[in-house]
Amino acid sequence: MITNREEPQTVLEEVEHWLATRSWSVTDRPLHRVLSAKQRTGQTISVVLPALNEEETVGDIVAVVRHDLVEQVPLVDEIVVVDSGSTDRTSEVAAAAGARVVHRDEILPRIPAVPGKGEVLWRSLLVTGGDIVCFVDADLREFSSDFVSGIVGPLLTEPGVDLVKAMYDRPLAGAAGQGGRVTELMARPLLNLHWPRLAGFVQPLGGEYAARRSLLEQLPFPVGYGVELGMLVDALHLVGLDALAQVDVGVRRHRHQDGQALGRMAAEIYRTAQLRLARGHLVRPALTQFERGTDGFEPHTYSVDTEERPPMAEIAEYADRKVA
Repeated sequence: MITNREEPQTVLEEVEHWLATRSWSVTDRPLHRVLSAKQRTGQTISVVLPALNEEETVGDIVAVVRHDLVEQVPLVDEIVVVDSGSTDRTSEVAAAAGARVVHRDEILPRIPAVPGKGEVLWRSLLVTGGDIVCFVDADLREFSSDFVSGIVGPLLTEPGVDLVKAMYDRPLAGAAGQGGRVTELMARPLLNLHWPRLAGFVQPLGGEYAARRSLLEQLPFPVGYGVELGMLVDALHLVGLDALAQVDVGVRRHRHQDGQALGRMAAEIYRTAQLRLARGHLVRPALTQFERGTDGFEPHTYSVDTEERPPMAEIAEYADRKVA
């Protein structure tokens, strides 16, 4: 039961109806049913892993997807790892596991690339062909192919669904439910206060989600960590709440970042929300943090003036590719 005394009862009722009709478990759609829907509809599926220095985990994820959903069951049509400038063996490991590896800077060279997860996801639309695009973070451990089959399932079986987020428990240091600190301290309050219809999402910032290409190509992409929140908010306005869904895929284990990195992530997410709330006066787009040095605490200032890429449908090279 979601309770928020600040919001009209009609919004609460809408969210609770959504939770009852658009929140599922991976067990609700057995793999054979998902595959049958793919064969019946003829839709193709691309799995994209954005990766930066993930040689320890990316190979295992690719190998699991390839074994379970390409070789054993022909659900996935392509696995693409977009390397955003790794200095380790991420590319070699991913290729050896069976992925097609594309380097970020080789995609759309006319527009110089900038650092950021959203930048990589945006560019991936140009080098994939699936009707459905499934994004998976490359730092997951003990990965299960349920993360993929679970979130593409509703897109194959429910014509009215356009975007599906994975939901899961996120343990931290062995404690269940303690991961997702930026979600709980930043994203969830923002969504509940400003976009209450999105309050039902368990993992709004989760990096595992799938969407129809026809939706993704219409969305702007914040280049950094604000991409997930921005995508949810923009999709809500574009296609409505009933076109969004979530699927419980169990437990997500991954590398956790330190507090200062999470602070920068939170600032980018807040900035993304701020841009969507008001395009007029904006506060200082920077974050100052402190680290103890030899002479005491030293300030370090980071820009959070998050750049956004336009909808891919507006890019000439993408339009030319579709015509070809």
